Amino acid sequence: MRNSLGRIGFALLLLVLVAFIALATWEPFWAKRGDVALPDRTYTAEISRDEFGVPHIYAATDADVAYGVAVAHSEDDFSTLQDVIAMSRGRYGAIAGEEGAAFDYAYHLLDARGTAEREYPLLPADTRALFDAYAVGLNDFAEAHPGEVKLGNLFPVDGVDVAAGFALRQPFFFGLGGIIEPLVSGEPLLPEYGPAIPRDTGGAAPAIEPAEVIRTEAAPGPDLARAGPLPRGEEAALAGSNAFAVTPEKSGGPTILVSNSHQPWRGGVAWYELVVESEEGWHYAGANFPGSPFPFLGHNEHLGWTNTVNTPDMTDIYRLEMNEDETQYSIGDRWRELEARTVTLPVKLGPVTLPIRRTVYRSVHGPVIKNDEGFFAVRYGGIGNLGQLDAYYRLNKATSLEEFERILARMDIPSTNFIYGDEAGNIAYVYNAAIPDRAKGYDWRTVLPGDDPRAIWSGPVAYQELPRYVNPASGWLYNANNTPYTAAGAGSDLSPEDFAPELGIELKQTNRSRRAWKLLSEAGQLDRATLEAIKYDTGYDRSGYVAKLWDELAALDLSDDGELAQARDMLMGWDFTADSIGEADALALLMIREFMSSSYQNKPWPDARAELAKQVAHLNTHFGRIDPPMGDLLRLRQGTVDLPLDGGSDTLRASTLWDVDDDGRLSVRHGDSFIQWVEWLPGERVSSRSIQPFGAATTRPDSPHYTDQAALFVKHRLKPVHFWREDVLANAKSRKTVTNRR
Repeated sequence: MRNSLGRIGFALLLLVLVAFIALATWEPFWAKRGDVALPDRTYTAEISRDEFGVPHIYAATDADVAYGVAVAHSEDDFSTLQDVIAMSRGRYGAIAGEEGAAFDYAYHLLDARGTAEREYPLLPADTRALFDAYAVGLNDFAEAHPGEVKLGNLFPVDGVDVAAGFALRQPFFFGLGGIIEPLVSGEPLLPEYGPAIPRDTGGAAPAIEPAEVIRTEAAPGPDLARAGPLPRGEEAALAGSNAFAVTPEKSGGPTILVSNSHQPWRGGVAWYELVVESEEGWHYAGANFPGSPFPFLGHNEHLGWTNTVNTPDMTDIYRLEMNEDETQYSIGDRWRELEARTVTLPVKLGPVTLPIRRTVYRSVHGPVIKNDEGFFAVRYGGIGNLGQLDAYYRLNKATSLEEFERILARMDIPSTNFIYGDEAGNIAYVYNAAIPDRAKGYDWRTVLPGDDPRAIWSGPVAYQELPRYVNPASGWLYNANNTPYTAAGAGSDLSPEDFAPELGIELKQTNRSRRAWKLLSEAGQLDRATLEAIKYDTGYDRSGYVAKLWDELAALDLSDDGELAQARDMLMGWDFTADSIGEADALALLMIREFMSSSYQNKPWPDARAELAKQVAHLNTHFGRIDPPMGDLLRLRQGTVDLPLDGGSDTLRASTLWDVDDDGRLSVRHGDSFIQWVEWLPGERVSSRSIQPFGAATTRPDSPHYTDQAALFVKHRLKPVHFWREDVLANAKSRKTVTNRR
């Protein structure tokens, strides 16, 4: 008997061991494939790095440059590039566990791979050559550095894989996650909204209501998600940027374009600075996201642009009428089969990876989500279109405002505002969005009837229907994630009455918008010094959610708590600037954060007294006082670098989101990120300056460029961009030639 039990125990142990080995090793074998299509050619590029490690990639052809972009970026941040590639292949859960599986579910739900396979062959040959070359660069780096590869059989990849990453990420930039996530989880949808009624303010400030009237603000991409069923999270709702453009007449000299993006400082949508130059005429300085062969913003010799997130109504939800066995849905006078496909999500848990099976659905409307309330289809602007892969490439090489607008007018880039400047002295702002061309007679802000074929739109509105400014009389333009109807000052601003309500254009304001509009309007000449002061402004306008909070604080009865009363009185005397000078700055920074988040995310409004008590306790616990210098609280931290920061969560100098470290300090992870200042003086060549919070090699602690820009960043200083070839060579600290392995 004892021997029998021993044999059974051994067999069970062996079975457990076999199961463990299978769960630890199945995923790379399951993901192995033989369909990778790579070009049979040699690529050669020169990578020159300046004193801050910023790469200048030079080559004979555009495709060779793209190869060099992949190699240079891999040298600085191969870890993040692998995460992006894993997302692009539906395998991120094998790296990041449950959170990664959320991305993989979205990958299958949106049919990112299918979109790429259908649309990629239709792109122009030179655009495909760019993506193919970029894929080869990633493969070569992975082959040369096998010890850095996170996941078996992740490489090789091809251009279609890279394109699939674009198909996955692009709809999340205009808030798709805020629609899909509650449908998947069964939570109530965000409340419907309508146009706000402009208030008469006597021309003293933007006359548009704040963000309480809109849905959750746009999500920059799935890379910002918290763990959960779908990409979403706080960073998705608080994404933002500032942008400024000034004419030569208003500046007293150059055309000025200021790019002041607010993105995460690490991860898949963190900016990577580079300069590209080929002998085929591609010459551009700016920044991209991991997984892109070209910059998304910056400047060439003739013109430049920057982007800010806009939040048009780009997504519609349809309730499907299903048959009894839930295999067909009604549309018009017929029944159609509901597409159903079972997918495997790899979910890493410790040393093993679990294969989780899920069913994804699709109708003629788009992806379909089943929950306890029924079947809901989702349709969004730009669905099934990968034209932005070509559009951004063409924009990089545009030479005039007319050419720039012709490319935008294709409506291939689904959303984001474009703020523009050029050598001819032109400035422009285009509220770019592939807004669905919807039929009249429907309430597009509610769940739509899925059985009505007229409710299924087929494409975007015409470019001419979008808000647009060119050379306004004021001489300046800005955007700070606000309505496009406040952009150029009194007398130059557009009116919401001139645009169809079906467009769903947001009417919200941010504190940054109120401050920018006020400061720009009050300025006489917007020279470099004046515009720098506005860009780095740390002020809050006492309006919107800030006014509501301060009114509630003033009304509190704190007679039973002397310390809270003291804290409240300190806030009542605050100067509304987050400049780390006033005694109330630290407490105000902590207080405003949650109420801003509530306002912009349509979350419940916090209790003012409870929040005050919470933040007072935090300061007492970690600083022993309620009035520490704000710079002691708000920090830029990376490796051994630990520096004080200024700016608030909704100021023009933005320190938007942070982690609370064990010592109670706030380690900023999102806010002012890549900043670029571009100038065209009449008769002179373009020049620019830039800065990043950390450095060029944000995941390479041993690199001298891990944090070498941080000291300049916290001091509001910029470094030179070496755009011209002779300048690159004169300032190169390293130069090398890279060639692909054949």
